[in-house]
Amino acid sequence: MREESGQHVPWTVVDNIGALVTNDPELGQGPLGVIRDAAVVLGDGLVQWVGPRARIPEGSAATRHDLGGRAALPGFVDSHAHLVFAGDRTDEFAARMTGAPYEAGGIRTTIAATRNASDATLDRNTARLVAESLRSGTTTIESKSGYGQSVADELRSLEILERHTTEATLLAAHVTPPEYAGRTDDYVHMVIDEMIPACAPHASWIDVFCERGAFDLDQSRAVLRAGTAAGLVPRVHGNQLGYGPGVQLAVELHAASVDHVTHTTASDVDALAASNTVATLLPGADFSTRGKYPDARTLLDAGVTVALAADCNPGTSYTTSIPFCIALAVREMAMSPDEAVWAATAGGAVALRRNDIGRITVGARADLIALDAPSHIHLAYRPGVPLVREIWKDGRLR
Repeated sequence: MREESGQHVPWTVVDNIGALVTNDPELGQGPLGVIRDAAVVLGDGLVQWVGPRARIPEGSAATRHDLGGRAALPGFVDSHAHLVFAGDRTDEFAARMTGAPYEAGGIRTTIAATRNASDATLDRNTARLVAESLRSGTTTIESKSGYGQSVADELRSLEILERHTTEATLLAAHVTPPEYAGRTDDYVHMVIDEMIPACAPHASWIDVFCERGAFDLDQSRAVLRAGTAAGLVPRVHGNQLGYGPGVQLAVELHAASVDHVTHTTASDVDALAASNTVATLLPGADFSTRGKYPDARTLLDAGVTVALAADCNPGTSYTTSIPFCIALAVREMAMSPDEAVWAATAGGAVALRRNDIGRITVGARADLIALDAPSHIHLAYRPGVPLVREIWKDGRLR
């Protein structure tokens, strides 16, 4: 145990882990670094020791938590969400399920509802979704603004996000808001001249929806360059609705990730494979829109770094469940269970340019989940079953 300010702070041994995913091949078997019959020592919010339970250091902890042979893995890292909004789009979803095509214009419905909502309403809804995410095993979540689309509303969205996550993104260019209808270039100028300077201190990332019906290549590039000049790191929504320039723009600007990546050419795949830009796949959106799923197999075989995220939003992926997305990725996107679990943990961490999460190694954040199952494969094997039994966040059992 450690002593801080004259008080003893006990460490915890999470013991009798049947199969532990570390995401460090040097620690265990395969790319996931699986250790059988394992233990982890948690203390001071960090992983202090990890290895076979037969080698637990003596005197390393005051308390023990027995998992009874269950599996454990890093907390999920959800690197793409839209949590600050009001209202829902139930009618739009029902229409899609009966044949109506998805178009990006539905976002404007949420913009209107969000602008009309109070700060307290938006804060409560964001807190609800963060808590819901945590219950299904997500210990780190990124979220974007983008349902305000005015300086004041984007700023308050980011201020709300600051209360709930350290990974906030200014999605200044989501769609053109109604008051700028037919004047997208004017809106882009406002974003660059007014919105980014006001909002950048409250975000880490800048994002843009580079897509037909949203923003074209030149508009997207201008927004991302302005965000970069203000100290934000670029991300891109790209290639969701059809083939387009989003992937190439993300690589050009050294974006941390390009998200959706549903429609790609061979040159898009080659560009991603030669870059440090992560392809973040969002199968919940493809499920909810009846859209085409990304070709994860081609991306992985080419050496592209792939992440999985839930894309929680009220219009096209109203889910916070990473286990659901893992099952979809395995069933619909030809990913192996190991690849999907890596993408939802370590892959998400890479997409957020973090090396302290998404893995169970000494010095990493003590974010750990235990499954009511003997193996991480059950996340795909038993879709829809609430398998996440216990959650540690910063070393505390939640």
